[in-house]
Amino acid sequence: MDGEVNADELRGWLAECYPQSVRTAYLLLGNRPDAEDAVQEAFLRAWRFRNSLARESSIKPWLYRVVVNTCNSKLRQEIPRWRRQDGDESLDGVATRDDAAGRVDAAGDILDALNDLPAHLRVVVVLRYYADLSEREIAVAIARQPGTVKSRLHEARRRLAQHPALRRDDDQGREEVAQ
Repeated sequence: MDGEVNADELRGWLAECYPQSVRTAYLLLGNRPDAEDAVQEAFLRAWRFRNSLARESSIKPWLYRVVVNTCNSKLRQEIPRWRRQDGDESLDGVATRDDAAGRVDAAGDILDALNDLPAHLRVVVVLRYYADLSEREIAVAIARQPGTVKSRLHEARRRLAQHPALRRDDDQGREEVAQ
């Protein structure tokens, strides 16, 4: 019976968190094969150490911490720079109806601007706006203080607002109004 409960628990994790975790890893790593590898590795790690999570704690921030750490390890050790930039693989297989990552994939300018952010800023943006974690949950996921998360989000927003790919439409709109 205990094995059955564990299998049900694992199925629940996969159903609830897998698609969003793949989208998150994709936005951090830049391509689908590496994202899928990272998430599979992260889920195996998380499952192996699931008993270290207090029962009253939320699984989502803890699981994202494992996913983010796995992605960071891949970025440091395994993925050559040229491969991260290869955006040929899409997220079609994990898209949902209200899929924010699908909209990002379709908006190349946003994805380019996101990829231009340093990793420590990109992580907080992805977790906040694409994984829909609160600032407190992000702090748990990246093992930082909530104030650090808040300041990183502020800096990331500032940089994104100044990014040429995102300002282009805004500047054109202002020129049309001025004429």
